[in-house]
Amino acid sequence: MKMKRTFDFIVSLLLFIIVTPLLAVVALLVLLNLGKPVCFYQKRPGLNGVPFHIVKFRTMNYTTTSDGMLLSDTARLTRFGKFLRSASIDELPELWNVLRGDMSLVGPRPLLLEYLPLYSKLQMRRHEVRPGITGWAQVNGRNALSWDDKFKYDIWYIDNHTFLIDLKILWKTIFSVVLRNGINQEGEIPMIKFKGNHRSHD
Repeated sequence: MKMKRTFDFIVSLLLFIIVTPLLAVVALLVLLNLGKPVCFYQKRPGLNGVPFHIVKFRTMNYTTTSDGMLLSDTARLTRFGKFLRSASIDELPELWNVLRGDMSLVGPRPLLLEYLPLYSKLQMRRHEVRPGITGWAQVNGRNALSWDDKFKYDIWYIDNHTFLIDLKILWKTIFSVVLRNGINQEGEIPMIKFKGNHRSHD
């Protein structure tokens, strides 16, 4: 675990320095296209389920209905935002989360806090490690996976992860991002919400 954290810190620090010019350019483009704030902050469950604030570039506007309610995510996702997501550029600020120790480079993706009461005991095991920017599920289908398959990949990683497997996932992530594999699920933007288990997964 200590080796993984050391690797995460060194690599994320180097990457953060390298992509700083890109971060500045994207921040300016987000400001021009979507306005303030440039970044999106949201509480997500981290290691042992402890909440932290994940940071991403904004991809949606704040368009509301006549009664002041926000439109659906699909309606608010702009063309510019779709590009940021498809290229995974919106997730670059998460390097800061890795530096802080909230996240790892590799691990189960941090999902919504509202899902916590819906998990089975087996699914809750995804919080036994730090959440990751990328993970085993991401390089095996990403959002194109069903929730059942996503959780199966997460648990497989929990039980089998090694330093070499992390390197393999990072390597495969490069190709997934370049080819833009599994960005959406059956044309949905973003992936449909998890609504609980219809049968036991324990």
